[in-house]
Amino acid sequence: MYNDCGVEMFGIVRPCRHGMCRGLFASWMAHLCGLCLALRDEHGHAARLVTNYDGLIVSVLAEAQAPALSSRRRAAPCALRGFSGAEVVGARAEGVRLAAATSLILASGKVRDHIADGDGMYARRPVAAAAGRVAARWEAAGTRTATAVGFDAGVLVDAVARQARLEAEPGLALLELTAPTEDAVAAAFAHTAELAGKPHNAVSLAEAGRCFGRLAHLVDAVEDLEEDRAAGAYNPLLATGTDLVEARRLCDDALLGLRLAVADLDLEERGLVRALLVKEVGRSVDRVFAQGSPAAGDACVREAAETRRAPGGGASAGARETSDRETSERGVPAGSQGIPERDAPAGSRRKGGPGTAPPRDPRLQPEPGCGPRLCFALSFMACSCGLYRPPWDEDRYKSCGERLDCGGCDACGQCCNACSGCCEGCSCCGDGCGCDCNC
Repeated sequence: MYNDCGVEMFGIVRPCRHGMCRGLFASWMAHLCGLCLALRDEHGHAARLVTNYDGLIVSVLAEAQAPALSSRRRAAPCALRGFSGAEVVGARAEGVRLAAATSLILASGKVRDHIADGDGMYARRPVAAAAGRVAARWEAAGTRTATAVGFDAGVLVDAVARQARLEAEPGLALLELTAPTEDAVAAAFAHTAELAGKPHNAVSLAEAGRCFGRLAHLVDAVEDLEEDRAAGAYNPLLATGTDLVEARRLCDDALLGLRLAVADLDLEERGLVRALLVKEVGRSVDRVFAQGSPAAGDACVREAAETRRAPGGGASAGARETSDRETSERGVPAGSQGIPERDAPAGSRRKGGPGTAPPRDPRLQPEPGCGPRLCFALSFMACSCGLYRPPWDEDRYKSCGERLDCGGCDACGQCCNACSGCCEGCSCCGDGCGCDCNC
């Protein structure tokens, strides 16, 4: 997936402002912006390209254990926030610096993986050579920052190298291929206990890291399965002959382990950790295994219409169940019905029935494919923080607020389930949460 600068954002934790309490979402954005600014302050503007959703969980864990060590500051207006200021985690907080270090090193490994596979423009020798030099700089920068916060970067560097070696060996089991990712994430999670002065959390954090690393690897494999199969690219599921039923079983086991490990942690602030590592990770697993389902694509639209039709602006669970049952009796799968055209938000009205993609704006030009024009456009998008959009970009004719909103529904599919479950253990609903969960 891509962020608002038009560069790839990797990660399985993709919270949406419609699916999280207002206070928790603001805190998550504070960590996301803090990570981006920490990368800029310590490693230059180009390093901001490695900002990713999963890396900031390290910063969240450090703050949850010792909030006093994670200072906040007021950041200047930024294009990615619609030119508004915000409270962000300070760039000198050790948690966010550890997140920056892990993001840099793992991003360097991801770039090298693209080079090795010859993906897209990486198949061109000049691009591959330039990308290799960038990856080397990122790895060196990440190692310096990791050393500064007392973390052994060699664990991450070794994991990246070991992953490449294992993928070249035939006959391995799927969990053998996920082991390097599990070890790398476990080490990063466990080090937050040392930063926060709570060494007794290290064992549970390491277990949470192993489960999260396994999930990240498996979800990425399932998400890319059809594309890799068509392109003949490496995919751990294809390499090991693992079907989706077995992959889902492994994901469910890891989800259970992650939930139990989070429950064992000694945290001063549990709300955001639980919302990200339990609720949002579970959503990501459900989303990736439901790819291609028409119901997933229409969840936001359907929920919005039900909310408007229900008395008091909220649809009861009984009403939704009755609607699903009646629809099922008419021969339509429960939960997959559309809504009347007049009830749908203007930006969500579709032609061709549920699950059909909205029509492409006729003003948009065809995509140019790999070449100098594409490289120039992506570079200009990055330099303008996404304000510029090329003639073929779907956000070309949207307002600045729409094209620069980095908290939107990034294909979450279930984003309008309000904040069910995320309010457990948090106090945000007692002081103006603003969500529609009635919790």
